[in-house]
Amino acid sequence: MEEPAEVRIGRGQRLAEAVREDLELYGVVELEERLETLRAEIARVEAQLERKRAGRAAADALFGARST
Repeated sequence: MEEPAEVRIGRGQRLAEAVREDLELYGVVELEERLETLRAEIARVEAQLERKRAGRAAADALFGARST
């Protein structure tokens, strides 16, 4: 008998689900923890964005800016 295929979660799907979550169910401490986690995630995303921008700027400097 075959095992069921593993369900793949699409990019950003967990974030989309988290945004729709009912916050009314959380207590104050849980909301504070969630906020701390979200702030850490924002910092992580901003750092990655800066790395991507720096890589793009380096490529543009080497190969010339690409036209869009």
